[in-house]
Amino acid sequence: GEVPLVIGCGPVGLAVIAALKIRGLHPIVAADYSPARRALAEKLGADIVVDPARSHPYATWAEHAQMSPEEKAARPPLQALLPALKPALIFECVGVPGLIQQVFEGAPRDARIVVVGVCMETDRAEPMLGILKELNVQYVLGYTPEEFAYSLRLIAEGQVDAASMVTASVGIDGVAKAFADLANPEVHTKIIVEPWR
Repeated sequence: GEVPLVIGCGPVGLAVIAALKIRGLHPIVAADYSPARRALAEKLGADIVVDPARSHPYATWAEHAQMSPEEKAARPPLQALLPALKPALIFECVGVPGLIQQVFEGAPRDARIVVVGVCMETDRAEPMLGILKELNVQYVLGYTPEEFAYSLRLIAEGQVDAASMVTASVGIDGVAKAFADLANPEVHTKIIVEPWR
C-alpha cells in the first residue's frame, strides 16, 4: 500500500525506479531538476515526474497518495484525524549534504525513508523532526552476489532497459574527461569504460 517517491533521477534513482516498476509499486513519483533525467525516469517506469523548481515533490506525491473511500473508512478512529494518505516510501538518491534534512522536512508522518544516495561529506539532520513525525530511516548499499546475479538476469531478460542509461563509452584515456562530462546531467547519465579501446 505504500506510494513511492524517488528524489533524484541519476543512475541510482533510475535503478530504484526500475526496481519499483518490477515490483509493481505504483504510482511511482520521481523528482529531478534535469529534464533529461526526468525523461529517462519516465522511460524506466516513473508514472509522475516532478521538476522541483516548478512544483513541490511532496505535494505532488500527496496528490497521488490519497486513500480510497474504503481505506479512509477502515482507519482506526484516532487516525481519522490525520490526512487520508497512503504510507510514504521515500528514496533519497542524490547523496549531497542537506538532502536528508530536506526529506525529513517534506516527508509526511510515518514515512519510510530509504537513503540510497551516497553522501561523501559530513551532513546534518534534525533528529527531533524525525521523532515528531515518527520517521523510519534506513541506509542501504552492500550488494550480495545473489543481487548482482538477479540484476544481470533482469537486464538479460529485457525487464530493465539498462542500455537507455548508457550515454557514452570511453577507453582508459577518456576516464578523466568522462568524470568531467558526468557533471552535466543534460549530457550524460552513465559512461561505460572499455579498457580494451
